[in-house]
This record gives sequence, C-alpha cells and structure tokens, in this order.
Amino acid sequence: MKILFLTENFPPETNAAATRVFERALYWVSAGHHVTVITCVPNFPQGALFEDYQNRWHQTEDMAGIKVVRVKTYISANRGVVRRSLDFLSFGFMGFIAGLFQPRPDIVAATSPQFFAAVAGWAIAACRRLPFIFELGDLWPTSIAAVGAIKKGLLLSMVEKFELFLYRRSARVAALTHAFKKNLISRGIDPNKIDVVLNGVDLPRYAPQARDQALAKEWQLQDKFVIGYVGTHGMAHGLSNVLDAAEKLKDNDHIHFLLAGAGAERDMLLESAKKRELSNIVFMPMQPKEKMPAVWSLCDVALVHLKDNPAFAEVIPSKIFEAMAMGLPILLAVPDGEARGIMEDHAAGLWVPPGNPDALASAAEKISTNKDLYRQLAASSLAAAPKHSRTVQADEMIAVFEKAVS
Repeated sequence: MKILFLTENFPPETNAAATRVFERALYWVSAGHHVTVITCVPNFPQGALFEDYQNRWHQTEDMAGIKVVRVKTYISANRGVVRRSLDFLSFGFMGFIAGLFQPRPDIVAATSPQFFAAVAGWAIAACRRLPFIFELGDLWPTSIAAVGAIKKGLLLSMVEKFELFLYRRSARVAALTHAFKKNLISRGIDPNKIDVVLNGVDLPRYAPQARDQALAKEWQLQDKFVIGYVGTHGMAHGLSNVLDAAEKLKDNDHIHFLLAGAGAERDMLLESAKKRELSNIVFMPMQPKEKMPAVWSLCDVALVHLKDNPAFAEVIPSKIFEAMAMGLPILLAVPDGEARGIMEDHAAGLWVPPGNPDALASAAEKISTNKDLYRQLAASSLAAAPKHSRTVQADEMIAVFEKAVS
C-alpha cells in the first residue's frame, strides 16, 4: 500500500504525535508498504530550528525507508493564539500544495491535534479522489478551549462545525481512545466509520534498565527517590500543581521531582520554583529521542499529569505506555476517565485527582516508603506493556487503511 501521511510534528521532534507517526511508519515500511510523510522543519516546542535544518520551501530526506517531505512554514513557539494559528495555517496550506505533487498514493491520512494538517489531508484526498483517514489524536478545538486559549463564541462554533464536516467526509476516523469515539457518536458521526486504535509503545526501544549514573550525577539525583514527568510543559498539563506538591514535601530530602522537557509554561515553572526555593525539583531541558530511555532510567516513578478539566478525561497520555515498558509504577494525576481505567485494570500505579497537591504529595510519600506496594506496581506495569505495543497499533492502523480503500 502507498500511504501519504500528514503530521506537523515528526522526528527529530520528540512529542507524542511525532513519535507515534514515526514508530508506526517504521513497521509499515518493514511490512513492505510505501510511506511518504509530509511535515515541517523540526522546531517544536520552542519555535527554534533544530540543528542542521533550514526552513526551505521544499526538502526531502529518507528516514529508515520513510520518505519525509518537509515544507516551509511560519515558525512559532508553542505559545500565543495568533502566532500558533499562523503556524498551523501555514503548514496546512504548504502541506496541501506538497501533497498535490506527490506520486499518487492509495490513501491520504492526517493526524490531529494539529487541526489544519487534517484539513490539508482532506483537501488533498478530495482533489485527487482518494480515501481520507482522520486520525483523531485530540479533540481540537475542545482541548484548546479547555486551557483557555480560545473562548466560547462564534469563532469556536465555526471551527467545531468544520471539525464535524471533516469527520463526516472522512472515509474512516481512527480514534486514539474509546472516549473520543463516544464523543463523535454523541455528535452525530456514524459509529460504523470510527475505529479505535489505542496508543502504544515501541518495546524494542524501551525496557527496564539500571539508573544512568553519569546522568544521575549530572543532575544530583544519585540517591534520591525520583518522581519523573517527561514530556511537554504546556498549558494542558497543569504542572504548577507539581510545584505545589514539591513545596509540601520540601522537608523530605529523599523525594525529588524531575521535570524533563520543554513547552509554553517551562519558563514560568522555573521562575516559580526559584522564588519558592524548591531544592527538591529538577528541571532538565528537552532531550533527543535516543536519550529517552536514559532519562526514564533516572525515575523511580513515572508522573503522568494533566490539567483539572473534564475535556482531558477523554485523553490517554502516551507516557503511560512508555512507563509500562520501562517497568515503572505510574502516578496518574489526570481527570477521572479512560486513562485511569487502563492503569487500574493493569494495577500499574496510583491515581490522584488533578489539581490536588495534598493528594499528590501523599501518594508520592506512600509509594516511596511502601516497598511491597512499589514492587507490585512495578511488576504489574511491566507485565502490561506487551498488551500496548507499537507493533499492534501499526497493524491496526493498516487494517483501518484497508477498510478505507475497500
């Protein structure tokens, strides 16, 4: 099968969408499929070009058999509504133009939450009379309304109408959660065209390993019990709550929080921690993809954290599955929903309500002092990982593509 896939984020960027699309595409290529990915020059989340890249109108590269087409876009840091909207719009327009000139594929697919990537994918498919598959990675614009980036009103209503138009015009919708499917059905989308393909983890890349002592020494974490958040520090993640919990534990020198990554709120978090003189929280800058297992090795517990908003009850953060593959207990501070259900079904961690620093601090102390509980959660977490492998997800997506073609 010849697959044309649009995504604004792609390696060497390391966010969830980039990782998901890349790792699945590797399996598609190894199975004999031809994959072309249209994306932009890597710059997320700081809005700064990665080393050795230039923002040219059109450039191609081969990444392990994947044809990667990068187009010129307006580049913006992951903050601010106007500039980010221009970023998304520019990729949608340039991605559409590039897609018209690619060798004819069998299907066109695109992933959200970069909404205009989906717009471009639908437009390419419509112009070339091909089936379009909408991978629903996030309920956009609901998610941006949830963080206050856009207010309810005429603009939001218009975008939501176009969102529904795209679902209706798609040959298939591949939702990353069952909650997303329920949401679409409640809004009138035909359930027979919606497949659920849960996120996963590439098991060959992640496995339990001893703490990287050189990295631990660099960040002064050699003898600490480390609760690690690894990922984007954005408006949706509510990480100020972690600082509040760290402040409540500041007299417990054994427990340390590690926040590794970048994002719109990182500078604010750094400044806040400095003002509060929180010596039990460490900020590590964003690391390249190949160093992620080493970063995870510093952690005794994986912290998965989202803002306290009902919209995020429908989200399943991909960090859950990476933590499972690393054999780490999960400390889950997200709205009660599908993510909690998955974790508790596997007995892989502890859930606390988001936005509650007392509960987070209490759970951190509990899991750090109860060794039997810790071992049980770690073993259950590791045992769950094969049930959420990237191989399974890649095969399920190909099945969705085949349905669209037929």
